[in-house]
Amino acid sequence: MLPIFRFLAACLLALLPLTAASAQSATRPTPGFVRVRLETSAGNIVIALDAKRAPKTVTNFLIYVDDGRLDNTSFYRAYRRKNNPKTGFVQGGIGTEARRVYFPTAELEPTNKTGLRHLDGTISMARHKEENSGTGNFSIQVGANPTLDARPGYAGYAAFGQVVAGMDVIKRIMALDTCCGEGPMFGQMIKKRVTIIRAVRLDGTPRPSGPLKPWLMRKRDAAK
Repeated sequence: MLPIFRFLAACLLALLPLTAASAQSATRPTPGFVRVRLETSAGNIVIALDAKRAPKTVTNFLIYVDDGRLDNTSFYRAYRRKNNPKTGFVQGGIGTEARRVYFPTAELEPTNKTGLRHLDGTISMARHKEENSGTGNFSIQVGANPTLDARPGYAGYAAFGQVVAGMDVIKRIMALDTCCGEGPMFGQMIKKRVTIIRAVRLDGTPRPSGPLKPWLMRKRDAAK
């Protein structure tokens, strides 16, 4: 009987992240979570950020939101699995615009420490090869993507929240025509990018990092 009990317990534990994710609301605050609305040219998306289990990643993302660093950026990448094109992920954020980067970059909070998983609708912090290199780029999963979870010998990526409204928008973005790109992004760059018009914190008080906005200075200089 003991092996059966252990098997049932493992099944229940596996369901916990899904239960936690589905408990969040798009219309009212939930303790331990901060909602952010992404207003895009394809429609609105609301994400509940898990500030309790991924506090460092959430803090970093909210700096980009509160500073306006995500305003007038885009969803620029759509990855579709060859064996199931209706699943994959979309990627968005500041792209390679260096003036929007906030320093220091985000410290990686791997899934084996946070207990979060890359499930359908999970938002995850993009990064470079270096573990602690997250900035203002992120991916949103369509279908589960366990390849991004940490495992022995692989740090993975930081899952830090869940889409609670607007998955239909995400799926429309993922279905857009793609081309171009280099390396692992080859053929995945969205031809007609979806603009992130602005990102708005819905819970708590905004905490901008400071008055300087170097990404806007370039536009002012160009207008002169």
